[in-house]
Amino acid sequence: MSNYLAVATVTEALREFIARNLTDVPLAVNVSAQRPPTEEPADPTITVFCYSVNPDPSMRNVDAPTRASDGTLIKVPRAALDLDYLISFYGDESQLVPQRLLGSVVRALYVEPILSHDDILAAETQPFLTGSDLGESPQRVRFTPTHQDTDELYRLWTMMTGTQMALSLTYQATLVFIDGPMPPASQEVRTRNITVVPAVPAPMGGVP
Repeated sequence: MSNYLAVATVTEALREFIARNLTDVPLAVNVSAQRPPTEEPADPTITVFCYSVNPDPSMRNVDAPTRASDGTLIKVPRAALDLDYLISFYGDESQLVPQRLLGSVVRALYVEPILSHDDILAAETQPFLTGSDLGESPQRVRFTPTHQDTDELYRLWTMMTGTQMALSLTYQATLVFIDGPMPPASQEVRTRNITVVPAVPAPMGGVP
């Protein structure tokens, strides 16, 4: 299970993962979880931006809460989400820094597409994620590269007013669960009432 901090924890864990896997780039890189900046940073920078959250289509019919005939909750309500990320790269174009950073991130996410338990625990040490329990969830989050055609990229960047387009990747994180706070009611049978009713034989020959 995971609580309301699951989405933020995945974002921070992805940021931690990227920062940890830039060892092949001999540069000091700032990796931040934020939307792409309106002013292009001068120093090597990677931004991780969660720009869309949607219900997972494969879980639409199984994530609804279940209740008994009297309205008692017997199954914890669970929202199953897919998170869409825009990962953007900045740096000295004459040295192809954005492309070098992109190559490093692509390789890291290809080799290790599933969010590790260690990265989740590292994210949960952030003060603003105190109380996150994503690390206790048996469900692991997978990052998959997604394709954006020219029209989709245009819409994505133009909705961020004042932000210039930068070399970027898009990834989807699946599945991210957010569980309801209410535990299901116990279905234990406490008492049994047995009533014996004598049978009345039907008259011979049918109904008189």
